[in-house]
Amino acid sequence: MVVTKVAIVIHEGVQALDVAGPIDVFAEANAYIAPENRYETVVVAADRNPLRASNNMLMMADLAFEDASGGFEILLVAGGPALVHGEPDQRLIGWLALAPSRASTYGSICTGAFALGHAGLLDGRRVTTHWQNAGKLAATFPAAQVDPDAIYMRDGRLVTSAGVTAGIDLALALVGERHGAEIALLVAKRLVVVAQRQGGQSQFSPYLTAPNDPASPAARIQDHVMANIRDRHTLASLAAQVGMSARNFARHFVQATGMTPHEFVERARIDAARNLLEGSDRQLKTIAYDCGFGSTDRMRIVFSERLGVTPAQYRSSFRRSEAT
Repeated sequence: MVVTKVAIVIHEGVQALDVAGPIDVFAEANAYIAPENRYETVVVAADRNPLRASNNMLMMADLAFEDASGGFEILLVAGGPALVHGEPDQRLIGWLALAPSRASTYGSICTGAFALGHAGLLDGRRVTTHWQNAGKLAATFPAAQVDPDAIYMRDGRLVTSAGVTAGIDLALALVGERHGAEIALLVAKRLVVVAQRQGGQSQFSPYLTAPNDPASPAARIQDHVMANIRDRHTLASLAAQVGMSARNFARHFVQATGMTPHEFVERARIDAARNLLEGSDRQLKTIAYDCGFGSTDRMRIVFSERLGVTPAQYRSSFRRSEAT
């Protein structure tokens, strides 16, 4: 008998879906694998007192830290808002610091990556987390290599996932590693989810951010580009709009926005196209022209490179009901 023991670590303010999603994947997998290879999942916390999840649900662990010394095949710490903004729980951090000795595969779901970082487990590792928190994770743990777009990642024995439901993707991937893609697909169908998502987190995130000073040259150029998204924009033409040399404008724009003017124009075109794909019935060639891509082929290339999906795939996933 080779039972796969899984530990899901919870804490005050945990995201309930980070816990339930992976547990359901492992539970459903048991219907398709030999009983002697089944998954046994336990919930672990600092103690066995009831905890309040971020959605106000009460949870209680199966095991307290003192009773969960190790021997797990998989150990995952669930995320929660408090892990990003609050002080780390030293009981949690201390127990997680020994995760490499407690489990063959260890990691996090969503913002659980912050707990791993405080436990010293992210340095020099390729990781991901919720797209909204990827920048803060990278700033808080600069030795980590944070990928803000990945749905889930494996770096050796360390696994991390993007936000909330991405814990299901990670669990499906772990099932696939152990039992094959066909079993993972059966579990995904049972849960009415896709076994392998198309694209990364960028397709779910707002792609543009405004400068801090709305009256700055960078902000004025952003407004100009968005108002004239169909037009051709060059570094020289944008610099002329704010009366600066191309060199000085490019330097100022990068300092204010963290991206080059060319990068902004491309992102602005993507955002404009996304809005039309979600909320209108316009043909792809019309959207491509109206958003400044020039051709459907060019829009398809940019979407595939930036979002990991084609415009048609994006529309299929995110089209609003009123547009149908």
